[in-house]
Amino acid sequence: MDLGLLEEFRFDWELAGKAARTVDDYITSLRLLFAESPDLDLAAAKGWVASTSYASVRRKRAQAIRAFGRWGEGTGEVVFPWWKEVPLVGEEQRPQPTATEADYRAARRKASTVRDSAIIELLWSCGLRRGELVRLDVEDVNLSDGLLVVRQSKTGRPRVVPLSPWARRAVRRQIAGRESGSLLEMTSNAIRLLLQRVGVPSAHAWRRGWAVEALRNGVSEASVRSAAGWSSGAMVARYTRALSGELAVSEFHEAWGNR
Repeated sequence: MDLGLLEEFRFDWELAGKAARTVDDYITSLRLLFAESPDLDLAAAKGWVASTSYASVRRKRAQAIRAFGRWGEGTGEVVFPWWKEVPLVGEEQRPQPTATEADYRAARRKASTVRDSAIIELLWSCGLRRGELVRLDVEDVNLSDGLLVVRQSKTGRPRVVPLSPWARRAVRRQIAGRESGSLLEMTSNAIRLLLQRVGVPSAHAWRRGWAVEALRNGVSEASVRSAAGWSSGAMVARYTRALSGELAVSEFHEAWGNR
């Protein structure tokens, strides 16, 4: 196997706007596979996938093989002609911590500074990752149009995120007439400690809560995906499935109430 193909795989993956971290993980797995099985065939690939007792690792290994094989098929490089026969291991979806409106209201009450209030409103209004919050500059905020620009994201692509009226007011107070510089002037760890201090879930739990709340309030899946910066609809679909029962009951009650 020409290992130089792995770098071509990386370039094409990133040019397609997909997450760099994902392809880094895939390439790390593939290098391990090639090191352990120089004469690679379907049986060896399946054996390597199955050689760990952790279902999550088996799934990631299979995903790496299938992604590289699919890429090779699309570019004319026959790398894994049998890639479709490598099964994806089922992975149990465990409930993940998700911030709720009660968390939001509690955090607002406990926010002791203008900056704390701005962070809470940005988390609930925008669903930003913690690192994205840290990297926000004053120049990234457009208060007139009620939006901000995330210039550095996990996928490497900038995106536009709307600001709620409450977030807009909090951010205006935080900017306090400044024209440039860091918006929050905080480290990622400082934000983590702030959330711990006010007794609410992690920033990523707020991101999930933001997505759930947006879908619950009728925001389209396409808009949630765009504002979140997700490269595929898989994450939105997960939240939609989780909410489907609740939304169905709500819609039926609304229909009956209109009679």
